[in-house]
Order: sequence, then structure tokens, then C-alpha cells
Amino acid sequence: MSQLLIGLLLLLLFGCNGTQETEHPGVEKVLTAEFGDTFIEASIGDASTLLPVLASDSTSSGITGLVYNGLLRYDKNLVIEGELAESWDVSADNLVITFHLRKGVKWHDGAPFTAADVLFTYRLYTDPSTPTAYAEAFKQVANAEVLDPYTFRVSYAKPYAPALMSWATSIHPKHLLEGEDVTQSPLARNPVGTGPYRFKEWLGGEKIVLEANADYFEGQPYIKRVVLRIIPDTSTQFLELQTGGLDFMGLSPLQFDRQTETSAFRRLYSKYRYLNFGYTYLGYNLNRPLFQDKRVRQALAFAINKQEIVDGVLLGYGVAATGPYKPDSWVYNPNVPRYDYNPEKARQLLQQAGWQDSDGDGILEKDGRPLAFTIVTNQGNDLRAKTGEIIQRRFQEIGVDVKLRIIEWATFLKEFINPSNFDATLLGWTGGPEPDQYNIWHSSKTGPRQLNFIGFKNAEVDQLLEDGRRIFDQQQRKPYYDRFQEILAEEQPYTFLYIAEALPAVSKRFRGVEPAPAGIRYNFHNEWFVPKKEQKYAR
Repeated sequence: MSQLLIGLLLLLLFGCNGTQETEHPGVEKVLTAEFGDTFIEASIGDASTLLPVLASDSTSSGITGLVYNGLLRYDKNLVIEGELAESWDVSADNLVITFHLRKGVKWHDGAPFTAADVLFTYRLYTDPSTPTAYAEAFKQVANAEVLDPYTFRVSYAKPYAPALMSWATSIHPKHLLEGEDVTQSPLARNPVGTGPYRFKEWLGGEKIVLEANADYFEGQPYIKRVVLRIIPDTSTQFLELQTGGLDFMGLSPLQFDRQTETSAFRRLYSKYRYLNFGYTYLGYNLNRPLFQDKRVRQALAFAINKQEIVDGVLLGYGVAATGPYKPDSWVYNPNVPRYDYNPEKARQLLQQAGWQDSDGDGILEKDGRPLAFTIVTNQGNDLRAKTGEIIQRRFQEIGVDVKLRIIEWATFLKEFINPSNFDATLLGWTGGPEPDQYNIWHSSKTGPRQLNFIGFKNAEVDQLLEDGRRIFDQQQRKPYYDRFQEILAEEQPYTFLYIAEALPAVSKRFRGVEPAPAGIRYNFHNEWFVPKKEQKYAR
């Protein structure tokens, strides 16, 4: 749902070169990569659009990440490398970037890719009439120009640390979108990119099908077809996985720990685990009077036993969160105020804020109103549902009446999150190596369909985010983000809950899967393959 999300999808979906892998552990036979077969996975919700500039949900972004390319991407070790850009030069003052683009790249309709497409994409994102949540990075550009068909230059008025990776954003086709209302473009349902996979079909609520791009500039992918099935229930997804109807699934901790430890499952699938960049949180709508007193938010944080959630919901496959960064990243601040489980402290803070149980019914009141609200979260995520149930119970123990409402994904976004029509929400952000959090926390990003949908506004945070993005050196940059984390911990606009481990299962038919700091899917398009004798789908 964010630039952060798209950044990580780029990490997971693309990577470095190679074509071979050992067939099985302990067996030294080396297989030659071969073309063919179909890769099938599932999503709890359908895509909303297949135009990257408008895509704000994970399903849409996952598909567009295979259909489109950016100028740059992260490699397996989270080092920046070229994609549509062959190379680039950065001026000594860090204000000018010159991109040298690949020649011979074609859009899926056969038209040539040139620097004019990059300039068009920049203008598309910065056009006030384009309803995108991702314009901020491009608004930092003072001037963008085409020097020749394969050279593109951007200049910045001030140093901008995320500048390079902002150009990992998908480049859009000028010849198909120029002069068009992007919100009405047929490309939203029938995308045309430069990426490793071409769009084939989209059956709403059922599946999206992509086919390998034979003309892809890095070589045709070995996997012939990618199918994303829409299966709203994760239990149904797991049944499909067990019966061979899916080739990939992010397992729940229970599935990973207990339900897949069988010889039959191990014979068919490989399992992996690694700490995600993302985190899960309970976010409070700060436009609601109830949550405008930070003592209430702090009290709710003290009432939640995060370790109970990590142990009981994640089965230990994760860590408690204290802020928006994972503990093994350079930007993480281990010294922020912590909210270890302390229901007595929670009651004290609520009492200080004027909440008392005056009628003895077990629910606190103030000015004749009970301390009651609804937490909304999305359907199809059992971890969030179980987390919500635990939180609901803990809140009731301190006199807070909470309802938990689980809503179908598309409706959840359209009617609750995008218009900020909720009391509190259980959600998650997926991040990446770049620590800039401007789009999520800056006070200028609280408008409709923007990412600061809880309405957090703090002048010092605004300044820290503005200053932090101007500094390139990590050591000089870190104090800004340390202070940013301290303020979030003090203000508690979110109760940061946990950082879960990714627990994917992949069919053993697929070779070339190599876990790395970027995850396991960074090299999907150019290293994964299925040996001919094991290919399951002929068509």
C-alpha cells in the first residue's frame, strides 16, 4: 500500500543472473535451466488496477512488478543495480543524476523504449490530476530532461538521499498514455510494460494470467506462465497448496511449524524463513476525539502483551516491534521508550485522562460516554484476526469495550482506509532498506487516498523527515531517524506490535531458489526453472 511496499516487491521479484542449481540437497547433479511450466500462487484479494501509478494494494503491485520495469532495482544483497538503466552518474554534490538507458528494449506492443518514456513517467507522477500516493519522490526533482533517446538527466534543488531508488518506480509507456485520462485508461485492465512477463488475461475475482516475454532484454524467463488465483480464505489456500493446486504460499506460523512437518509435504515443498522488513501495527485515527489524548494511546500500548502475540500467534517466528524499523537494520534505535505489558500502568494513565468506571459495569466512562471503539482489519489474514482477538481481550481487562470487525479487502480499502473512516485499524507496512518514511508520517500526507490516513501531525517529525532525506552519510543521517523513532514511541500514533518472519513454501519442482538478504523471489524472472521431466503444465 505504499512506496515502501512497491520497493520491497521490487526486491522480492527481481535480482541477479544465473541459471543452475543442485537438484537436491546432498546430490551433486547439476541441472541445465529449461523453459516451460506454470507458476501458480494465490492472493486473498483481487487487484484493483494494473497501472503502477494508481496501484496502492499488494496484489496490484505484485503483478505490475512482473509486467513493468524501473530504471534501477536492488540485487540479492540489497545493493542498487541497473534495470532499464545500464549505468548512471551522480554529480559530486549529489544534485544531478544522469541515467544511461539500455538500447533495444521494447514495450510489449513492440514500440521502442526511450528516455521520452522516463520523462513522461516523471510528469505523470507529478501531474496534480494524477491520483497517486507516490508523487512525493518526484516532487523533489527541480528539472528533468531528455539529452538524447537513451540519456535522461534529473537535477535536484537539494540533496535527496532516496533519489536513486525512487527511480525503481515502474516506467510507463508514453505512446499509450500521453494525452489520456490515466484513471480511464484501458491499461488499468490490460497493461503494457517492458517487463519479463506480458499480460494475458484477468478474470475478475478468479485469476490473473501472465506469460513469459520472449523479447525480454535480460532473456526470456524460464517459467512460461504465472497465474495468480484469487482465493479470499487462507485455509482454502493451504488446502490448495497441500493438493498441489498452488506452487507457492506464505505459510502461517501454525502451518509452518506443525501442519507441514510431514514426509508428504517435505517431499513436494521446500520451506524458508527470514525476518521481514515489514511490521504489523494497531493504528489510531487521530481525527477521532477519543484518540487525541496521547495518555489514552499510551495506556492501550501498555495493555497489550506483545510477547504474548509473538509467542501465541507467531509461535515465536517474529519479534516484538518498537517502531517502524526491524532490529537488524542500521537505522533501528534500541533506546526508545518501551511499552512492556503493564495493565496497572494502563489503568493509571486512563484515570489521569479522566476515564473511570462510575457505574460499576466494568467499562470506563468519561462525560457520560463509555470508552468503546471498533478495530477494523482485512479478511484473509488469520494472524491479524487472532492478534485482534488477543488485543480485544486485553483491552476489556482494563475497562475498554472493543469490537473487532473483519472486512473483505477491496471494501476495507475503499470504504474504511482510503477515506479514513475507522476508529482503529490492524494493518501492516512492508518496508525496504531505505529508511525514509515521509509518505507515511509527514503531515502533508493526510489527504484522501494518501498514506498518513491516521492523521498524524507533528512539526518536529515533519522537520526530521525533511532533514533526514537530505543526508547521504549513514552516520550523519542516523540521529535524525533515532529522534524520529523516539517521538513515535512517545506519541504512540500506532502501537507497533510485531515484525513477523516470512515463511514461504515453494514447490520443489522449481530450481534456482536462493535465499538472500532480498528474500527468495528477487531472481524469479531469470533463475527459477523446472527441469523438463518434472514440468507439470504442458500448455
